[in-house]
Amino acid sequence: MFYIHQLYARKVLKPCWYSLCIVLPLFLTSCEGADTQQQSLAKSTADFVPDRVPYVKAASLIDALEEKDSHWVDSVFNSLTPDERIAQLIIIEAFSDQGPAYEADVMRLIKKYKVGGLIYFQGGPVRQAKLTNKYQAASKVPLFISMDAETGVGMRLDSTVQYPFQQMLGAVADNGLIYSMGAQVAEEFKRLGMHINFAPVADINNNTANPIIGYRAFGEDRQDVTGKSLAFMRGMQDNGIIAVAKHFPGHGDTDVDSHYDLPIIPFSKERLDSLELYPFRELIKHGVGGIMVAHMHIPMLDSTRNLPSTLSPPIVNGLLKKELEFKGLVFTDAMVMKGVTKYFEPGEAEARALIAGNDILERLNNVPKAIKAIKQAVARGDLSQEELDQKCRRVLKAKQWLGLDNYKPINIDNLHEDLNTSLADSTNRALAEAAVTLLNNNKRMIPLRTKRKTTVATVGFGLKNPSAYQKFVKEEIRTTDYVISRKANKKEADALWKKLSRYDVVVVALYGPSIRPSNKLGYSKEAAELVRKLATSNKAVITLFDNAYALTQFPEIEKSRALIMAYQPHYHSQEAAANILFGKLPARGKLPVTVNKHFAYGDGISKDKPLIAGP
Repeated sequence: MFYIHQLYARKVLKPCWYSLCIVLPLFLTSCEGADTQQQSLAKSTADFVPDRVPYVKAASLIDALEEKDSHWVDSVFNSLTPDERIAQLIIIEAFSDQGPAYEADVMRLIKKYKVGGLIYFQGGPVRQAKLTNKYQAASKVPLFISMDAETGVGMRLDSTVQYPFQQMLGAVADNGLIYSMGAQVAEEFKRLGMHINFAPVADINNNTANPIIGYRAFGEDRQDVTGKSLAFMRGMQDNGIIAVAKHFPGHGDTDVDSHYDLPIIPFSKERLDSLELYPFRELIKHGVGGIMVAHMHIPMLDSTRNLPSTLSPPIVNGLLKKELEFKGLVFTDAMVMKGVTKYFEPGEAEARALIAGNDILERLNNVPKAIKAIKQAVARGDLSQEELDQKCRRVLKAKQWLGLDNYKPINIDNLHEDLNTSLADSTNRALAEAAVTLLNNNKRMIPLRTKRKTTVATVGFGLKNPSAYQKFVKEEIRTTDYVISRKANKKEADALWKKLSRYDVVVVALYGPSIRPSNKLGYSKEAAELVRKLATSNKAVITLFDNAYALTQFPEIEKSRALIMAYQPHYHSQEAAANILFGKLPARGKLPVTVNKHFAYGDGISKDKPLIAGP
């Protein structure tokens, strides 16, 4: 252990301090063993550096970034080579379900290049936590651990809680519920040793054909999007997680997916200023820690041919940093996306991104190429060493603010239980009950009341077995339950229609291909025609458990006796929809987007109390 202290002292401590170091007895208790604990101690100067001013954590990340360098920041910075200072500005992707060869490649990038952080994608919570402990133990400087988790860690990890996508949250009137969700997401992040969430989506989705934002946005109204973005951001940041608002300067009004091409945003500066930029401006005023810049070409802001906003000095340095006075961390969107790689080679793109004003490069194609190209940009004078050093110091300040100067490994014990709490469950239930939206209720079809001889069928589209919703309905009234594929052929659809025609009431549930909302539900012409027949039969209650924009995929659905918008097929959404069907819950949700001429922003038949008394 004395060797560990000597090694760290040679790398980090100034000679005048090293001579004062005192070796203390150390007792190792880490769940990952002595090696991890040694790394933990090696990364903390607080244990063995006497006579220095203690670090006092700033009230916010923005404040921390504006403060003078602390001893820890200064000493770690001085231990880094020029290449390692560049690498601190790089976040690489990591999965916990790709096996040993993949994990070894991630470890190689950590050990050889000293990258600054990881962004996790698919996997499992225990596997990820164990990997994080190994990666942190191997890293010269503690790693940022981040995730693109707009709906919480369940968006990426199995056996964890998934909260609603933002379109469903957009239907909720009470932003306090969204704050609670943000706070719960923060606790789950911290339990997994993570620090940065690339959320909220602050885009205003006012283009029904948008293939990439859509249900990921809170809606089309700038005030609603701003209020809900602030609630989500504050819930996370008040509880110690850096929120990163995206996709600056606004990705809501495009029909091109920047994962596959470079969208062109043709709007004037006045239009952008009054609409797209509005949420970002307010989030900046209220202290958002990070902003992610999108890959979009915006000629009115920078006319350089085929230049993504990520690589544009007028947009990043000019608009975001100078005009909007953003003082936090600026992240690029993933540098593997076609929106940037279509016109710029790996390496060149990353160098241009830093020149434009970004602080942190996320998800690179090639780390060594990026470092080489950035060094060449410095040699050419396109980027100064001083600018790079300042960015590195800002990264280190953020790491210290997050507590990484006293890094501790993740405790694996009870991890699954800690990530699946009763509070998370109740938060999800409250959100579902507040979001479900009643769009039609002709002739007071809801609350559904049946007489003794009334015959009722339920039918679930897109299922192999009856859904939770159908089971909830069956608990209230006697039903005959049917299911049918979204890909049903004419013979199957006609046979089911013949059966359903004999019932007095048909309760219909429409599902997409997964728990995640979809832009295209993939219904066959015959299945969609069966939905149309039911909608015009004057006896159907239809509930869509998917993207609100998908209402357009069902001709004449507006003619249904009753129509409920439930947004996603979460268990609690299905339960809430059933309770609204029978009048046990008040209908409180409001449509957050305009779908077509039949369904507009703000639609929703609301009652401030249940339609009938509860049991």
